Amino acid sequence: MMVPLYQAEAEFFRTLGHPVRIRVLELLGDGPRSVRELLDAVQIEASSLSQQLAVLRRAGIVTSHREGNSVLYVLAGPDVADLLRAARSFLTGLLASQAELLDALRDEPLARAA
Repeated sequence: MMVPLYQAEAEFFRTLGHPVRIRVLELLGDGPRSVRELLDAVQIEASSLSQQLAVLRRAGIVTSHREGNSVLYVLAGPDVADLLRAARSFLTGLLASQAELLDALRDEPLARAA
């Protein structure tokens, strides 16, 4: 039985819906990283990182391979990095407009009760 595309997309976004996974994917957007490099950058317990990497691997978002004594992780394709850049751009614009609103609220005097 084939899953509707919107359902597969929702599952994909649920997979992305964890701050550690987002941070790992941002780091991998710059190129392959070893587990040690990811641990140093993310600063969580090794077991927690391992769980999050396993989720990303099962979803096919990242792949891994052994290089010497290290396991390297890499994005399965460049589209994930593009998606994260688009999300960051969207959030930057959203936060900028909220900052403008906040500035306007700060600049406007309070109306006095009559």
